[in-house]
Amino acid sequence: MGVLDTFRLDGQVALVTGCGRGIGQAIAVALAEAGADIAGLYATRYEETEQLVQAVGKRFLPIQCDLEQATVADLGEVIDKVVSELGRLDILVNNSGIVRRTPAVDYPEVDWDAVMQINLKAAFFLAQAAGRVMVAQGSGKIINIASLLSFQGGILVPPYSAAKHGLAGVTKALANEWASLGIQVNAIAPGYIRTDNTAALRANPQRNQALLDRIPAGRWGESSDVVGAAVFLASAASDFVNGIILPVDGGWMAR
Repeated sequence: MGVLDTFRLDGQVALVTGCGRGIGQAIAVALAEAGADIAGLYATRYEETEQLVQAVGKRFLPIQCDLEQATVADLGEVIDKVVSELGRLDILVNNSGIVRRTPAVDYPEVDWDAVMQINLKAAFFLAQAAGRVMVAQGSGKIINIASLLSFQGGILVPPYSAAKHGLAGVTKALANEWASLGIQVNAIAPGYIRTDNTAALRANPQRNQALLDRIPAGRWGESSDVVGAAVFLASAASDFVNGIILPVDGGWMAR
């Protein structure tokens, strides 16, 4: 097997949350291009992602789930549906996330709870349910989409920072437990990527310029900038990579 063959995902099945747009859509399509069939968890839309996955000849299973309201049992049923409909589960990408910006002195409890539920609690319990499948089969890849705010505090987003710090900790904790069982758990920390979550920052001329001045690459990232790391961490090429939080940030963390 040549080195490029180790990046192939032929015959595998990946579940990607938040598959309908942005980073989630880009990762779902990239994993399909590498050979995987895709289960796409979505809240409101999936059709474009389905078309893009099917265009490269792979199966696509849409699963609607509101992660803000989902119970632990609901998340277990998501994993069961993937295995039942697509035959197996090899890769989980916990991509779904929300941001709600408010000064800390005024931050409402309802927004705190929603951010923590979607960005941390749901990600852990999906990983738990997927982990049961992967432990039984002796292999698997879990990729959590962390953030630069897994390392830093940010501005106006205390629960987002707390959740992304927590997701980094969960990534390392699960890697410790499951590495010896043939399961790799890692995270990608995207930098400032041009998505719906960053639209407010880009719309503010002063904030936008301040961010660009801080990024050595001198530009906003695109969702396509993240997919190489995702394919690597989903593939056999990363079989001895455990518990890392990989920044894809145009050099932000090195500055």
